Amino acid sequence: MSAPHVSAPYHELLGFILEEWRENYVRIAIEAGEQHLNRSSIVHGGAILSLIDQAGGMSGLWCDTPGHSRKGVTVDLNCHFTGQTLPGRVYAEGRMVSRGGKIYFARTEVFDSQGRMVAFGSSTHRWRGGSETLSGSPDPAAAGSA
Repeated sequence: MSAPHVSAPYHELLGFILEEWRENYVRIAIEAGEQHLNRSSIVHGGAILSLIDQAGGMSGLWCDTPGHSRKGVTVDLNCHFTGQTLPGRVYAEGRMVSRGGKIYFARTEVFDSQGRMVAFGSSTHRWRGGSETLSGSPDPAAAGSA
């Protein structure tokens, strides 16, 4: 059985695959193909930045209550590219490193199919109302996917 895709139209378009998700940690991957390349035939920085944004955000949104979910928005995001990558598996590991009452901070690293880091970033996110605790709030869409 394959891992589920991350549920959002933009992430579906990029082909994000949720590989692992637990409290304070997430791993998301893409199988980078022709559609992810720039004019130099390497994976576009925008795809990598999108992985950093999503992994950083999701690192603080894990929910322990079936039928509930947590939501957040990105407040600040930075990225540092450390290498290039060709088509193939590219994955991001996001970790929530600190939190306040409504704001949390994440660090994310992106790796190519050989395990080489190609980028890293940090981000600040704000929980939407009802998402500040692990139990989240009722979500009709999440209830059908449990």
